Amino acid sequence: MRRSCFILVCSCFLAVQLSADTLTISQCYEKARQNYPLIRQAELIKKSGEYTVANISKGYLPQINITGQATYQSAVTQLPISLPGVSVPSLSKDQYKIAAEIYQPLTDLAITRQQKELAEANSAIQEQQLEVELYKLKERINQLYFGVLLGKEQLKQNTIYKKDLQITLTKIAAGRENGTALKSDMDALKAEILQLDQRDIQLYANCSAYLDMLSAFTNQKLDTSVVLMKPELKSVSETINRPELSLYEQQKKVYEIQQKLIGTKNIPHFGLFYQQGYGRPTLNFLDNKFDFYYITGARLSWSISGFYTAKKEKGIARTGREMIDNQKEIFLFNTNLNLKQQNTEITRLQQLLGTDTEIIGLRNNVKTAAAAKLENGMITSGDYIREANKESTAREDKALHEMQLLLAQYNYQTTSGNQ
Repeated sequence: MRRSCFILVCSCFLAVQLSADTLTISQCYEKARQNYPLIRQAELIKKSGEYTVANISKGYLPQINITGQATYQSAVTQLPISLPGVSVPSLSKDQYKIAAEIYQPLTDLAITRQQKELAEANSAIQEQQLEVELYKLKERINQLYFGVLLGKEQLKQNTIYKKDLQITLTKIAAGRENGTALKSDMDALKAEILQLDQRDIQLYANCSAYLDMLSAFTNQKLDTSVVLMKPELKSVSETINRPELSLYEQQKKVYEIQQKLIGTKNIPHFGLFYQQGYGRPTLNFLDNKFDFYYITGARLSWSISGFYTAKKEKGIARTGREMIDNQKEIFLFNTNLNLKQQNTEITRLQQLLGTDTEIIGLRNNVKTAAAAKLENGMITSGDYIREANKESTAREDKALHEMQLLLAQYNYQTTSGNQ
């Protein structure tokens, strides 16, 4: 009774129900990406980049400085003349000044623009590094998704084999009543069926474990009502489109901007200014009264000390780009090596599948002949079980090779970045 109930449960597990939810491997990729905790960093990286660029953009705005001072000096400027009837005012030794200056840089606007480009490039690197990490999820989803499909296919083949044995057992039982079959033959068949029931338990547990892990990745409850769609065989592409390649380009771009910034920082700095002040004395040093004053004009400054290190700094940036090119070359070499190995595996599985159908047909013929011999008492049930098991193994081998080929092709596409 328990065996019959278990068979019914397994049959329900394998059945494709019209009302059941279906899930494709592409949907698993997307759900895993959305659910993975690392994806939350994407918004944080974006906000951080926006804040940095916004702060740098303030460099376009006029710079405002407020200064003030109060001093006492031991001597002041005096006119060395004395005229009859003329009183020459003298300056106070305590002097005061407060001023506000507005400075609008002109040549520094190029530096601000390149600093913005550098901040945006660094933010793009962080975003692309995140894409590289998220892309690795596909490899793990491949293993789980095809692991479930393979387990279901093995359960299906196990059920087919069990059905054959039960049909044979029914025939042997009828022969037993007629005195043409031995009880030991029936016992051997029953024992083999019980072992297949045990295998069902193991396969079902494996499928459940894979589904549990897939549920964790996709944040979706996956049970026996969910049907994982079997993907179609894909044609492989040799073009490499991995997100790492974009990361290398972004990293090179940072070094290029840094190199430009080195030259821009060493140019003369020119700007306009306006200064409004209040104090004593004012610009008229002969007037010893508190009053307002202003100064406006243009200002030029040029620090040539940056030229001392400019050549070395550019060399560092150039070396950085060369290191990135070398990393990219190593990555492409290893990726192409992996693709060659995976392509060899694909070819091997395709060749195996080419003969699987023929092997199954031949094994089926031998099994059918063995069943007839068993009914006529020409062979024992052990002989028949061996032949039936060989046919079942051939069917399982075909199912295994099909799943392995699908997995190999999807792994190839994942490795090449064309998934």
